[in-house]
Amino acid sequence: MDQPVIAQKFPYKVELEGGKKYLFCTCGRSVNQPFCDLQSHKETPFRPKTFSVEKDGTYFLCGCKRSEKQPFCDGTHKKL
Repeated sequence: MDQPVIAQKFPYKVELEGGKKYLFCTCGRSVNQPFCDLQSHKETPFRPKTFSVEKDGTYFLCGCKRSEKQPFCDGTHKKL
């Protein structure tokens, strides 16, 4: 099974708006990390993950692309 590229081995700290839809990069190839650039995944089996948050705030999104709680970081990067 194909594995995503590890974009970085720590989370991305981002400010998100409640109710707004975002596209999380699951392939690790996007130039707009941690968000999808709508191009880089085309030659892979990966597709972006659409998500939103309820409240405006600071969130930590997965950088290693292996979190069980994507798009959010669950600490998996510490085991890589």
